[in-house]
Amino acid sequence: MTIAIIPAIDLMEGQCVRLTQGRRESRVVYSKDPLSIAQKWEQAGATRLHIVDLDGAFTGAPKNLETIRAIRNAVSMKIEVGGGIRTSDTINSYLQIGIDFIILGTKALQDTAWLKTQAELHRARIIVGVDAKGGLVATHGWTVTESVTASQFASKLQDIGIDTIIYTDVAKDGMLTGPNIDSLSRLAEDVNLNIIASGGIHTIKDIQSIKQLKKQNIIGIITGKALYEKSLDLKEAIELVEEA
Repeated sequence: MTIAIIPAIDLMEGQCVRLTQGRRESRVVYSKDPLSIAQKWEQAGATRLHIVDLDGAFTGAPKNLETIRAIRNAVSMKIEVGGGIRTSDTINSYLQIGIDFIILGTKALQDTAWLKTQAELHRARIIVGVDAKGGLVATHGWTVTESVTASQFASKLQDIGIDTIIYTDVAKDGMLTGPNIDSLSRLAEDVNLNIIASGGIHTIKDIQSIKQLKKQNIIGIITGKALYEKSLDLKEAIELVEEA
């Protein structure tokens, strides 16, 4: 299975930004035109786009719906969206504008019954973010650390019927220091879920390191800051994972 390289757009007040370890005060604005960024990634060969409504993540309700709608209308690649999605109405709003995958976080941990209902209703279109700080799950825009480990949470998700998770090591996010390969490898061995890796990607060597794990259930790699800082070339990364 080819690993998808998934460029990321994080939105705050309609702008394309990046945070370091999820801290709001660390915001750096990379573009005031996220539509052009999305089109740039698509032209480079990306077939999937990762969008996070950071305002939504911090407030618990979507704040950048119109910008996301505009991005959806500007590109043909598949789009996954997360950030503050905590109601059925919000999920339906995104599906109605053509979003392909919905990423759930805080609510997924807090309300198992609700999550199971969404998984039954929308099947493979529901993805759950497993964000970890020191091995423990982080919620509420990474401001709260829970008492459950990433592996425990992922196993629970598997039992519920979730197909895919996005695993982020918060300590690595935005740091450009490389992903936590050991933790990613262990998680891939602990569960049979599809895993999209996120956090810490810096150079093409990081893509190679994940590819060399040869874990069939690692299906994607999200990268954001490395693309904006130009330490990673998106086209080169895509070509690498497509090699036999």
